[in-house]
Amino acid sequence: MNSQEKEIIYTTNNSYSTLNTLTKQTKTVWFVCHGMGYLSRYFLKYFKGLNPVENYIIAPQAPSKYYIQPKMHVGANWLTRDETEVGMKNILNYFDAVFEAEKIPANLNLIVFGYSQGVSVAMRYMTKRKLQCSQLVLHSGGIPKELTALDFDYLNEDTEVKLIYGTEDEYLDADRIRLESERATELFGSRISLFPFKGKHVVNVNYIKNLV
Repeated sequence: MNSQEKEIIYTTNNSYSTLNTLTKQTKTVWFVCHGMGYLSRYFLKYFKGLNPVENYIIAPQAPSKYYIQPKMHVGANWLTRDETEVGMKNILNYFDAVFEAEKIPANLNLIVFGYSQGVSVAMRYMTKRKLQCSQLVLHSGGIPKELTALDFDYLNEDTEVKLIYGTEDEYLDADRIRLESERATELFGSRISLFPFKGKHVVNVNYIKNLV
């Protein structure tokens, strides 16, 4: 028996979702990466409290969809530990296509927001493409182990980085929260701000409203 695993390259389609309209009145564009089990169109609900005239939200869609038991809702996943590097290359190309399609004006504020599993893909994309933003928001997720402070040396001095997490998060115990906080400080130094809140593994809508 001669078993082989081979690789091919092919073209695929994927959707993404937006909220509000990009106009001359827009001040801030949000690039928001959802967590595992979400779909981009439903993830947008957390940003509906923002001023719709001044804020334009872009939510990319994780490519791997699956059924969530027991009600068989459809969710999606960004990456797994199997062939992570290949999966991330595909996501890089997909994100590139989203930015190309949206043509975001350079004079607008850009907030890159990752929640849960979305933290890792957002941070990896930024470092691979040297993406500049006014704020990087890391909400209840893990920082990729391979990233170092040198990977973020390209950021402008006024770029703010915010780490948000629930103190009762069922996926982040006290040791993990301490580790992620230390990692964030190691990567971003004095530009990092920590925002703990009393709560579980949920999106903190109040913090989102206060980011702009």
